Amino acid sequence: MNEIFRDIFDDDSLVITETTTANDVEDWDSIEHINLIDAVEKEFGMKFKMQEVSGMKNVGEMVQIIAERCAEPKPKKRGLFRR
Repeated sequence: MNEIFRDIFDDDSLVITETTTANDVEDWDSIEHINLIDAVEKEFGMKFKMQEVSGMKNVGEMVQIIAERCAEPKPKKRGLFRR
């Protein structure tokens, strides 16, 4: 997560913790928040639900959602004509 944050906020010295919030990062505005969510989704191959994004209070909550999603079994994909 540190690498994603460092890349998005262009700050190699940035260190995040579970309690880090937008108030703790100087350039974390609404546009950068969208960029951050997009980068995290791409890194972990997932999509956050809108209510998850709006409900996140800190980085720890984001990590918790990612961990829960990674633990969920992936549904089997079925072919168009398979039952």
